[in-house]
Amino acid sequence: MDGKHMQIGEAAARTELSLRTIRHYEETGLVVPAARSQGGFRLYTETDVARLMVIRRMKPLGFTLDQMRDLLDVTDQLDADDTLSADEREALLHRLRTYQQAAAEQVEKLRAQLSHAEDFEGTLRKRLPSPAPSSSL
Repeated sequence: MDGKHMQIGEAAARTELSLRTIRHYEETGLVVPAARSQGGFRLYTETDVARLMVIRRMKPLGFTLDQMRDLLDVTDQLDADDTLSADEREALLHRLRTYQQAAAEQVEKLRAQLSHAEDFEGTLRKRLPSPAPSSSL
């Protein structure tokens, strides 16, 4: 982390999340701003933005807020590796693998849904008349 702080608007732009969503994640304890300005504005770091990106990527895969919180806890503990015993580290890695497997399963389900949606769109497209060729003079 370079110590640079950004206001919520920049964090929102970088993560493509709304201000309201970021505030909600703060209220639920998923991402707490690293600091506040003298005027009380939320200030975020690159680490905070990375956490928001994890949440943003989990949401379309159907993970709950509790699961998001748990995964962030797992990654936080793994990042603070120096205090973990081998057994604690292995338990955390097992939890991480469980989330990875769940994500992979959801990705496969989404791929199947996308394939069906593309087939449907193609069926509709075939029912439409072909566009008239444009004449260029």
